[in-house]
Amino acid sequence: MNKISLMFTLYTPQTADKALPEVKRLFENIITQKNDVVALQEEIQAIIDSGSPFEGFIKKKQELNAAVTNLYRAIEQLEATGVIIKSVDEGLLDFPSRRFDEEVWLCWKVGETKVKFWHGKEEGFMGRKPLESTGVIEP
Repeated sequence: MNKISLMFTLYTPQTADKALPEVKRLFENIITQKNDVVALQEEIQAIIDSGSPFEGFIKKKQELNAAVTNLYRAIEQLEATGVIIKSVDEGLLDFPSRRFDEEVWLCWKVGETKVKFWHGKEEGFMGRKPLESTGVIEP
């Protein structure tokens, strides 16, 4: 069994941007794995609806089990970087950071070219605030 080394790091906007290409690659893999799971679930439902014999159902269910395992592995790989997935469907990821003495999240959404927003620990996407260019986020 492959052990993923876990890490904890606080990101700055600069280090988050530097990590973004790899984070995007890992997130795209999660989307691919999720789509595989959804497709297999639909195939299983079609098998059930058609009243097919057990053998086809059981084989497809085993494929689904493997696909779910692959999805969770992909999530583990991304989150092992310290980045947290807030929503796979909406493409929301958070990087742990610090603003003065406060722990905050640097927020990135699929489609954005850089990490440009942050929010407090208790706030979500709706609480996003633009990063200032004055360097208020400490390294």
